[in-house]
Order: sequence, then C-alpha cells, then structure tokens
Amino acid sequence: MGFQQSAFPALTKIVGTLGPNSRSLETISACLNAGMSVARFDFSWGDAEYHQETLVNLRKAIKTTKKLCGVMLDTVGPELQVINKKELPISLVEDSFVVLTPDQSKEANADLLPINFHGLSKVKMPAQF
Repeated sequence: MGFQQSAFPALTKIVGTLGPNSRSLETISACLNAGMSVARFDFSWGDAEYHQETLVNLRKAIKTTKKLCGVMLDTVGPELQVINKKELPISLVEDSFVVLTPDQSKEANADLLPINFHGLSKVKMPAQF
C-alpha cells in the first residue's frame, strides 16, 4: 500500500505543533487523519531526547495512516527571558521606567526585571531609542 494521493494537490498546509498534549501516537494519527500536513517541533523547550521520541511517534503515525507530513523545526533564536523566581504576576505601569538587570539574584517586580542576558549593556542602540 502506498500513500494516498489526490488528483488535486493541497494548496493549503495545516501546521500542528506537537507538544505534551499532542505527541502520542494516537493523537498524532488523529491529527494526520484530520488533515495536518506539517508537524511543528518547538525547540524553545524540551531536550533532544523528548523531541526524538515525538519524531519516532510521528514516523509511526505516518506509516500507519499512510499520510504524508512535513516536519518544521522551530529553533530558539535570540530572546530575553525575565527571571521571575516567585512566578507571581508582574503588572507594568504605563509611562514608567523599568530597569533590566542581568543580576538574577534580584526579585522581579514592576520596577526591576532580572533577565537571562548578561551582554545587554554592550548592545548598541540607535540614538533615537
């Protein structure tokens, strides 16, 4: 048995992100049967082993459903992350100043946000910023 082909190729791609609630063989198979044509892997979280297990499930689902599916790897790019150890909500005030600090021992609040980027002070900004 081969892959099911249509006389009219799909002009639209349906992208589904595979994650904690959508990485089982059964769920991936259901997504493929529902029309998912591209599986997105979000590399901003999870380790290589986690994503490899998901990829193995995707390959099995492709074989059993006989549906073709592309793979899209969404890799982590440059980003700043606020370190909020207490994980309490932080409300920023409009038109106020906020200090970004690489000192991750500080507690995050509306006036001070510890971040994960130690080179921020060396970044050149446009004069009009």
